[in-house]
Amino acid sequence: MIGIISKKKILDKAGQKQSNQHSNLTNVALQNEVTKPVGSNKQDVLNPDDRGRVIVFIDGSNLFYAASHLKIEIDYIKLLDHLVSNAYLVHALFYTGNDPTNEKQHGFLQWMSHSGFRVIAKTVTQAPNSVKKANLDVEIAVDMMKLAPYCGTAVLVSGDGDFAYVVNIIAEQGVRVEVVGLRSMTSAALIDAANNYVDLATIQQAVKKINGDGWHLSAIA
Repeated sequence: MIGIISKKKILDKAGQKQSNQHSNLTNVALQNEVTKPVGSNKQDVLNPDDRGRVIVFIDGSNLFYAASHLKIEIDYIKLLDHLVSNAYLVHALFYTGNDPTNEKQHGFLQWMSHSGFRVIAKTVTQAPNSVKKANLDVEIAVDMMKLAPYCGTAVLVSGDGDFAYVVNIIAEQGVRVEVVGLRSMTSAALIDAANNYVDLATIQQAVKKINGDGWHLSAIA
């Protein structure tokens, strides 16, 4: 994969308590769809050619701003195909704020659900500066920890440095973690915590939409 930087793990952090914040992703729904936990001995998964089962976590808001910076629209089918390659995909999870008044976004999220993505949405709130936003960092971190036993590789599409801690935690459990984000918007701590890092700019030609087909990325903003 282009732009991959291999990393040596340095792990020295203790466990993290799971948050009780609401998430549309339930324990029962997920655990019914996976087979059985991957064994604790996953040294072989650290081989880039043997990634084991893959779960993809996409921070929708972070990806939106990264793509906007590159002046491209993401083709999510191409993105998922590029991230998973020939590995076995368990889940592709897409996290985003949900504006009930945005009909275009509703159509986009329905399309994502019908295209193989599990959508985890949280209703946006109105900030004092009139900007609507929803923070799903807790949901992403909790789901990464919860699903770690069921995959050999976790792919995190985000540049948010707040995820460095959870990346360290699941890597300590033997999970290979790959981070994808725009370099200028990706935390150095997150890059250091990952086994591999992919600069979104280096794969933009492979994952961008051509001729504006499909849903417009702005639908998630």
